[in-house]
Amino acid sequence: MEKYIDTIINSYQGYFNYLKNEILFPNWDNYFYGLIAISLGVWILELLFPWRKNQKVLRKDFWLDLFYLFFNFFLLNLILLIALSNVSEQLINDFLGLFGLELSSIQLFSISELPRVWSLLIFFLISDFIQWNVHRLLHTIPFLWKIHQTHHSVKEMGFAAHFRYNWMEPIVYKSILYIPIIIIGGVNLQDVFIVHFISIAIGHLNHANIGWDYGIFKYIINNPKMHIWHHSKKIPNKYGINFGISLSLWDYLFKTNYIPSDGKNIELGFENDNEFPEDFIEQELYPLKK
Repeated sequence: MEKYIDTIINSYQGYFNYLKNEILFPNWDNYFYGLIAISLGVWILELLFPWRKNQKVLRKDFWLDLFYLFFNFFLLNLILLIALSNVSEQLINDFLGLFGLELSSIQLFSISELPRVWSLLIFFLISDFIQWNVHRLLHTIPFLWKIHQTHHSVKEMGFAAHFRYNWMEPIVYKSILYIPIIIIGGVNLQDVFIVHFISIAIGHLNHANIGWDYGIFKYIINNPKMHIWHHSKKIPNKYGINFGISLSLWDYLFKTNYIPSDGKNIELGFENDNEFPEDFIEQELYPLKK
């Protein structure tokens, strides 16, 4: 037990010092300012090429979503996720140790021996496919859907809507996404950051007030004109459509794609969303309430 307590304490101290240095000492691979730069870049694109021209620059819940940006990407890591991740890793290592195994012994293959471009591509494809499946679970399992409703409570789309999600959602994603990292092996931290920043940029654009579909590449890369239908209040089935995170490829392969028309002015949300809380604290506690 003492080992796990030390892991938790070291996690808090380590991440706090990391975040402090990120803010005080900027560099080219800085996560804090990198996220701000991506956000400002996509917001400028919204201002230059607005799809819904009658939508206000500071749209409905803009400031709430901006707060979600800093809370979910930085404070939540400090409060919970980093410690939880490190404790989970220690638990897995200890469990495997009972059988005389190590993490490396259950790896199917290692991508570290491949050329850098291929290892990045493989990791990106595998992680995105797993997130696509997790996203489907968030729509089909009642309790997970209750968690995911926070994200679908957005009524006007803009880049910052990408950040609005309940604190339990990344726990679900990260817990399952840890599996491919174990199985394929050879994934270094720099590759994880590169893939993460690519996903953030695509996710920002998917939620932005921009009417782009990327032409022929729309069948591979998720895009604003496709993702707007994922947030539509009226959908052709019970569980949703267009589940793509970074790639639309999986939706076209597994027939969950749905773009019946230009979705520029469709109503967003979900059934009975007028009963969903509007303030941050109530939204964070919502899945825990009956």
